[in-house]
Amino acid sequence: MAIGVIGAGDMGSGLARNLLNAGFDVIGRDLLAHRMAALAQMGASRADDAATIGRACDIVFIMVMTGAEVRDVIFGADGLAASMAEGGLIVLTATIKPDEARQIAADLPAHLDLIDSPVSGGFPGAQGGTLTMMAAGSDDALARARPAMEAVSAVIHQVGTAPGQGQTVKACLQSLIGAQFSATFEAAALAAKAGIPGQVISDVFSTSSAGCGVVNNALEKIIDRQFEGTGSHINTMHKDLTISMSLGEGLGVPLHTAAAAMQVFHAGRTRYPDGDNWVCTRVIEEIIGAELHRDFAKATR
Repeated sequence: MAIGVIGAGDMGSGLARNLLNAGFDVIGRDLLAHRMAALAQMGASRADDAATIGRACDIVFIMVMTGAEVRDVIFGADGLAASMAEGGLIVLTATIKPDEARQIAADLPAHLDLIDSPVSGGFPGAQGGTLTMMAAGSDDALARARPAMEAVSAVIHQVGTAPGQGQTVKACLQSLIGAQFSATFEAAALAAKAGIPGQVISDVFSTSSAGCGVVNNALEKIIDRQFEGTGSHINTMHKDLTISMSLGEGLGVPLHTAAAAMQVFHAGRTRYPDGDNWVCTRVIEEIIGAELHRDFAKATR
């Protein structure tokens, strides 16, 4: 079975690689030439447009950035809606607003089906095939897609049957992860100003009740001063938090901690637009005049 992957960035490239490793033929598409070259290098076929993928594939994963991009891939000129055959299945792994997912499903031609399945696990999970999938779709659609979904994930949660439910769960999750990130950035800055070496903080945090994948990974990147090119661009988390905040606003739910995290990421993205999530720490470090390194903390003024 040929599987399509549209969007071959940090996350989509991992989908393509793990589908190939599982024995699927993969046809990929991305707007950037270097990502298309990377698809070819890993053994995937390349398509010039979504329609070419739609005609060749029964299942297509979409891993782009925004709801507008998803709509263009599906309904735009040379899109999937007009090219996929009867029974075609779209697996929406991009993170978009729940309302956008619901509207896309409502507009989809009757001969196609959609699984709303945003993912968690970031760059390591995507590349390692260990993503957590939050899937909302019919039992039949999930049964048909399961072999391909299992190839890219460690856990598949069926969180509902209607598109939009997957995105809603993801928005709740990102409100928590955003808060974990921002608390880690602040704790790292606090340790830096107090003169505690990063390794000491990492050893304690990782073996404490606060230790988890989000905290541990962020802290490792901070103390090794890896603020760019780690596969976790700040734009993605910033966008996800705007979705969480929008959902809270629509439902009338106060999100005090997520709102604070949103502002931390907004500051980081403004100051370091090419940085990854952990670059937010540098904004705080610049304010306090101290940096956290693995073997030492350094005053910068």
